[in-house]
Amino acid sequence: AKDHGMENLIEGRITRGQKLVVVEDLVSTGGSSLKAAAELSRAGFDILGMVSIFNYGFDVAEKQFASANVKLVSLSDYAALINAAVVGGYVTENQVDSLKAWRVDPANWHG
Repeated sequence: AKDHGMENLIEGRITRGQKLVVVEDLVSTGGSSLKAAAELSRAGFDILGMVSIFNYGFDVAEKQFASANVKLVSLSDYAALINAAVVGGYVTENQVDSLKAWRVDPANWHG
């Protein structure tokens, strides 16, 4: 089980042999998402890919999804969020570089 959210690894009603698209709310590093996909695959399900509502676009996630050969499609991402924040007047153009720097290295960001 995950240690966040509902704490479940797999949610929903599924039956053995189904083709599945895994649905996630948020993808950051991809770790828990790919863990769920791997468990489903081991249990005999055919994973067609994954969709998420939001994706930070971290390099580590892109590498992990590519390595696991799992296609990820996201409805929105960090770049779209920044653009909407600029258009909506929530951040200035001057703050965009700092926000982009956070996405590159959030652990060491000092914005």
